Amino acid sequence: MSRPPLDIGAYEANDGYQSLHKIAAGMSAADVLETIKSSGLKGRGGAGFPTGLKWSFVPQGESSPQQKYLVVNADEMEPGTFKDRLLMEGDPHLLLEGMIISAYTIGASIAYIFLRGEYHGSVKTLKKAIAEAYEKGYLGSDILGTGYGLDIILHTSAGRYICGEETALLNALEGKRANPRAKPPFPQVSGLWGKPTIVNNVETLCNLPGIITYGIDWYQGLGQGADAGTKMFGVSGRVKNPGVWEMPLGVTIRELLEDKAGGMQDGLGLKAFLPGGGSTDFMLPEHLDLALDYDEISQKGGSRLATGTMIVLDDQTCPVGMIGNLMKFFAHESCGFCTPCRDGLPWVDTIFRDFEAGRGSEKDLSILKEQVDYMGPGRTFCALAPGATAPLGSGLKYFEDDFKEHIQQKRCTYRN
Repeated sequence: MSRPPLDIGAYEANDGYQSLHKIAAGMSAADVLETIKSSGLKGRGGAGFPTGLKWSFVPQGESSPQQKYLVVNADEMEPGTFKDRLLMEGDPHLLLEGMIISAYTIGASIAYIFLRGEYHGSVKTLKKAIAEAYEKGYLGSDILGTGYGLDIILHTSAGRYICGEETALLNALEGKRANPRAKPPFPQVSGLWGKPTIVNNVETLCNLPGIITYGIDWYQGLGQGADAGTKMFGVSGRVKNPGVWEMPLGVTIRELLEDKAGGMQDGLGLKAFLPGGGSTDFMLPEHLDLALDYDEISQKGGSRLATGTMIVLDDQTCPVGMIGNLMKFFAHESCGFCTPCRDGLPWVDTIFRDFEAGRGSEKDLSILKEQVDYMGPGRTFCALAPGATAPLGSGLKYFEDDFKEHIQQKRCTYRN
């Protein structure tokens, strides 16, 4: 980080923890839930599901389980994605404040941060912030005289991509193998140790303090399109200024890529890009003027906004090599629980190795297209394999000539 994160005093001086004082002044859990639902906040982890609606599925009342949990998914392992790390290491109290709001709303007394084990800087920053929050009375028992108490536990994961799937994350947190669970029951009803549990992404929770402090109209006014609020957008690849920026939802892809990331490096042209990390479909230069919001990227771009972190493919980088690198990653990260993913992804990886070694054939192209279908949505136990086949299927569609050139030339022609 270029600057150290704010300590709790500096954070409070910039309206930090004001949302908790507002809640303590008279907002019930039902009031907070209705505020978040009305704000239009969508999950920032990838699926874009309405946050307030997700919380509303947690059973409440005297007949419901009294023990409930909040779990923060900070296991940021999506290729090309680095936004949550920036938030945790740059503004840790924003995450903690969001966690307290969420836990209060669903009635959770214990919250976990499930953190990617390789994020050593985040561990250090969060531990310090958690200690400061306890010391100031924002964590522990009877927070701000409300009678509500919350404890936050930081858990560093062993590091597997499958832990991005919320039920696999819960299994790992319980000390089990990180395999996805059958749904239903959903975690909101039966999650961590069989109790009602909400799993939210880091960035999602970081939106909550502003909504409560400044109000629904303020939050909705931040967006420039159909979706409310801002989003952390990132760009990696051979651009002049790779990085991550907070921008209004609804800005164009062109503004992100050209104005913020500075456009392509000198001598390079834009060939394609993955708009939301490694498990999204390729989009083309013709899509640059589409808005960065959930529906437009899906309906007009044929992809997903997902994490909002763009991976750029330039015209001097081989798309076959890029896709093959992603397939190698996804094959390694399959939990092996279901057959299409366990056997299909290593097979795909082997075919790409054959392409690189000059052993590819036309039959291999047919097999790859079949695998895209076999591992598509609804064919596997979780979304890992369908996500993995997003760049594969769209790559076969847009770059078939590059695949055929590998077969005919028996080598990658992008290399000298």
